[in-house]
Parts: sequence; structure tokens; C-alpha cells
Amino acid sequence: MSDKKTSKLENGEFVKALEDVKVPLLVLDEKWHHLFVGVGKSKEVAEWETKVNDLLKLQGKLNQDLKDLKKLKTNLMNSIVDNMDDGSSDGNGALRQKKMEENKRLIDEINVKMEEAEDQLLDIPRSLDEANKMLMIYSMDLCYKKLRTNAAEIEEIGTWIKRIRVELKKNIIIKQADEQKNEEIYTYMHAILGPKMLDVFDLKYEEDGEVLDT
Repeated sequence: MSDKKTSKLENGEFVKALEDVKVPLLVLDEKWHHLFVGVGKSKEVAEWETKVNDLLKLQGKLNQDLKDLKKLKTNLMNSIVDNMDDGSSDGNGALRQKKMEENKRLIDEINVKMEEAEDQLLDIPRSLDEANKMLMIYSMDLCYKKLRTNAAEIEEIGTWIKRIRVELKKNIIIKQADEQKNEEIYTYMHAILGPKMLDVFDLKYEEDGEVLDT
């Protein structure tokens, strides 16, 4: 694909046309994958497909990270509650206090990580939509190129078939005429020479490699 063509596809003209179009995630559509069977994907299609897949993987990872972080935070908070000084003097007050402070520090770190993950998750849908639309644009570009190539091939083959049909009809007529003429000749010779004499000639021509197909 030339730089001029690439620029035309990515300068916003086609992206703008798709602004109000809800494009389903192509990489999750089996029919989309089937489009490229026997055709292959262009470099651009492969690149945008990778970007979409990477964003989906990141989205899944961030959601799982948030789930794990929330679970860990809950465990730490329960630990803080369990280690709160209930006023008893068992000599472990300082140890419990130290553990509570460590748990609070870990919770603060978790909160930061959760906030970062949530911020990333907020940006992913927009990035995913943009990447998916670019994947659609390059997929359609490849499909239309294939349509044009196929159309040209169909026309070429159609012309060839028409020509062959004409030649076939001519050859069938020639074949039928030759068969009829052979039958007339053999019938004439049979009538003049008789079957016995004709068998002699048949034998001679068979020995010479000239077998008559009657």
C-alpha cells in the first residue's frame, strides 16, 4: 500500500464516516476471520488486529488486577480490625500496632494501584473503539481490492469460457462430420469389396499402425 493510500485511509476521512457507526469487535467475530481464508491479511490489518488484541488483553488483565487488589485490600482491612487494641494488656500491643501500621501502608499502596488501574480502564474503551475502527477500514480496503481482483478474473474466465464454447461447438461439428464421412467411406468399400476382402485391407492397415475406427 502506497504512502498516499495510507494517508488517505488514516487522515480522518473514513474514521469520521464511522463516528456514529457501532462497529462490533472484529477479532471476536468468526465471520471476519473467515474473510481472510485463502487471501491472507495485509500488514496493516495484522498490525491493527494486534493492537486490538493487546488492548483486550490489557483490559482483561486490569480487571483481574482490580479484583485481586480489592480482595487483598479486604483481607488487610480485616487484619487491621483483628489486630486493633481492645484494651487488654497481653504484652502484644506494640506488635499489633506495628502490624496495623504495615497493613495501612500496604492499603495505601493498593489504593494507588487501584486508582491507576481504574484510570487505565477508563481510557481503554475509547482506544479500543479507535483501533477497531481502523481495523475495519483496512479490512474493507483489502476486501474491496479482492473484489476488484476477483471481478477482473471472473470477466477474464467468462471470456475464455465463451471462446471455448464456440471452439467446442465447431470441433463437435467437425468430429461429427468426420465420423459420418468415415462411416460412408467404410460402407462404400464394404459394398464394393465385400467383407472378406475388406478384412484383408483392415489387417494390413492394422499392421501398418493405421487402425480404422469404425
